[in-house]
Amino acid sequence: MMMPVHFNPRGNVPLCRSGPLHTIAALLALTLMGATAPGAPSPSSRPNILFIMADDHAAHALSAYGSRINRTPNIDRIGREGMRFENCFAVNSICSPSRASILTGKYSHVHGVTVFNRFDGSQWTFPKAFQQAGYFTAIIGKWHLFSDPTGFDYWNILPGQGKYHDPTFIEMGNRTNLQGYVTDLITDLTLATLERRPRDKPFLIFCHHKAPHRPWEPNPKHAALYESENIPEPPTFNDDYATRCDAAREATMTIDRHLTRNDLKLPPPPGLSPQQTNRWRAEVDLELELNLGGQTQRLAGPSLKRWKYQRYIKDYLRCVASVDENVGRLLDYLDRTGLSRNTIVIYTSDQGFFLGDHNWYDKRFMYEESIRMPFLIRYPERIRPRSASRKMILNVDFAPTLLELAGLPVPPDVQGRSFKPLLEGRPPHDWRTAWYYRYYHYPGDHRVQPHYGVRTDRYKLIYFNRLDCWELFDLKRDPHELHNVYGQPRYAPVVRQLKDQLARLRQELGDHDQLQDVQR
Repeated sequence: MMMPVHFNPRGNVPLCRSGPLHTIAALLALTLMGATAPGAPSPSSRPNILFIMADDHAAHALSAYGSRINRTPNIDRIGREGMRFENCFAVNSICSPSRASILTGKYSHVHGVTVFNRFDGSQWTFPKAFQQAGYFTAIIGKWHLFSDPTGFDYWNILPGQGKYHDPTFIEMGNRTNLQGYVTDLITDLTLATLERRPRDKPFLIFCHHKAPHRPWEPNPKHAALYESENIPEPPTFNDDYATRCDAAREATMTIDRHLTRNDLKLPPPPGLSPQQTNRWRAEVDLELELNLGGQTQRLAGPSLKRWKYQRYIKDYLRCVASVDENVGRLLDYLDRTGLSRNTIVIYTSDQGFFLGDHNWYDKRFMYEESIRMPFLIRYPERIRPRSASRKMILNVDFAPTLLELAGLPVPPDVQGRSFKPLLEGRPPHDWRTAWYYRYYHYPGDHRVQPHYGVRTDRYKLIYFNRLDCWELFDLKRDPHELHNVYGQPRYAPVVRQLKDQLARLRQELGDHDQLQDVQR
């Protein structure tokens, strides 16, 4: 096990928290771990793995996925030098459950994290398997599982959501306050960990960014980015939910009615106490008097909605710009140290995100923008550059895939499936054609009704069990999911087939409760 070494994120040397003896002991520990010349490649033929994950980074805010609103040249490089998965999905689109599914390769009802509840660290995770196989394992950045990380030789995580500016980190159980911007600091700490790792072991290192999670606070150096631009609104910006179940109208995450003054970075009036300021920032304005272009204007209705969208999306994209910049720093380090050839590099997010789509921010719903994750992977030894796959992969597939790439066994109770053959250009004839989704968190933060459903290449069937209401979308004819066609006679055979698939998937996955809700 790696001793708790305290890295200086700015200077790449151990921090002295308790005097010279602590520093000497830390340096001695590094020597005993077999550190050699900086940047020396691992002597093992087993691949290293650098797993980079952002929080709430929607695939349609990546130029690798055809973004209309921003450019991400450094993240794109991973896909350009490797493979881009067009159809990667989260099986429960919310932060903590998705992170638990990635670690375990299992659905929420199995690993126990259905909402924002504590992850049981005693259960099997794929980092534990790597650690037991002789890998050096580490996680830096956002954890958000309400228990200490297990299966890691070194960990340095944000408490809860963490802060964007001058954040606190918990390093191996000890709290440390660091000065700076969180995305830069997480990268600094990851680079320090790469530099100080034991050179006689391959590594599995997680770099987990907080950004671009709400409240979307940019690095000051990016504060003016996009200032003079008008970001295009999404095609579904004015969705009226006319054909949907009531769940869409009930959700409290709309651009026009639920973004707070804090989200929009409106300055509070002078003279308020801290408590009054917090209350003021939490409120929502349906009318605003603003100075625009040197003139005072009162905005309401559609004009205010458009202004709020610009305010929101620009801060979101500024946070993404910092992530992209720091991914470039990590890739440059791998190149500079000769590690690129034998290192699997992954960029993903814990789920998708609504970027004004359907007038929403946040995620949770089983609609495309929410469930679709970016997944870019580079591994020169196995993956052809500029390759892409439209096969459907899931976040529960990450664990078995990485195990198989490292030559490690996959436990039989893992519910995901390795997509290693897809990476090597050998798609199996029996690859999945349908998958199961379930969301639990209600009323939660945004009153998104619990629901479950099945998605195929062409169709999506969703059941809101509290409302006893169904939605069916024909993704070929209606890719933006604006028209619920459930109940239309011509789709009756499709509905019967999808309900059979849904029942079968629930049975196969062992999600037995409320099975009676799937009416024939």
